[in-house]
Amino acid sequence: MLESLKQFLADLAGGTKPQHHFQDGDYRLAAAALLIHVSTIDGEASPAERNKLHSVLKNGFNLDDEGTVELIDEASAADRDAVDLYHFTSLINRSLDEAGRRRIVEMMWEIIYADGRVSEFEENVIWRASDLLGISSRERIEIGRRIAAERAPSGNDR
Repeated sequence: MLESLKQFLADLAGGTKPQHHFQDGDYRLAAAALLIHVSTIDGEASPAERNKLHSVLKNGFNLDDEGTVELIDEASAADRDAVDLYHFTSLINRSLDEAGRRRIVEMMWEIIYADGRVSEFEENVIWRASDLLGISSRERIEIGRRIAAERAPSGNDR
């Protein structure tokens, strides 16, 4: 009731009703919340992590900039309200096959490596999320190594 009253007052003041493209059952919302959780687990997300989050979500879910910002806003709220990772990972498990779940783990590694360092908190949350997503330790480690190698400067960068 309070929410409808706030919306009514916003409408009177010339505001518009917010558009919600991402419903609770949308795996993209769950995946984005998981990625936000990963990016902020060691404190606040760095600018590099925020930029990478935007890029990964935009490209990974084929969104425009406006849709990406909306997804990040809604996923940030979902992450703040979450008590554990299970709500997100169980929805992802129901929605995606193994290749899709591996891609979510890859996205997590991409965000973590965005600032050039990996904290023990970040590694731990990837380990827990991967386990909940049914991705083996071997696969998780291989994905992490591949992403790290892609970020490493090559000898031709001089």
